[in-house]
Amino acid sequence: MQRYKTVPDYLAGHGEWRPMLDRLRAVMNGSGLEETVKWGAPCYTLNGKNLVGLVAFKDFVSIWFHQGALLRDERGVLVNAQEGRTKALRQWRLQSEDEIDEALLRAYVKETIENQRQGREIKADRNKPLQIPDELARALSEHHEVREQFNALSLGKRREYADHIAEAKREETRTRRIEKIMPMILAGHGLHDKYKK
Repeated sequence: MQRYKTVPDYLAGHGEWRPMLDRLRAVMNGSGLEETVKWGAPCYTLNGKNLVGLVAFKDFVSIWFHQGALLRDERGVLVNAQEGRTKALRQWRLQSEDEIDEALLRAYVKETIENQRQGREIKADRNKPLQIPDELARALSEHHEVREQFNALSLGKRREYADHIAEAKREETRTRRIEKIMPMILAGHGLHDKYKK
């Protein structure tokens, strides 16, 4: 996946979705939020807090509401993209430009801004126990230096690695993921460090 540094670059890199992205961007830029790029995609913030993002996928464009679970969503357009994993994040998926309801989007963004100003927030569960999948436990027990470096990582980073392995449904995928992450762990990096500023 290409990582873009500016919103115009992102839009230019998604030509097939460009008309839809341009319309959504116009609504967002009229909202009073600050436009920036996070994780290589357009993100809209208030006082440095991420509120809304735009992402083009292969089959749809998604509007991400970082605290979307707080929105009333009376029309039922928001979905949890990772059921059981994310508590607050919700997305609105659009497959064609005629699905864009600018008035509804403005209302959702306005509600999002108001929730932020009132300090309403769903916080991530940081106290859930760390569960190491068997395959990762075996790999760590076989590689002493990697195990030591893994144990030196923050709980959040260890959890990211453990979840990454546990999410794979097939044994081959878990094995391939373990092979990929071992050098990252040994280097003291977290799974998602490259996406963080």
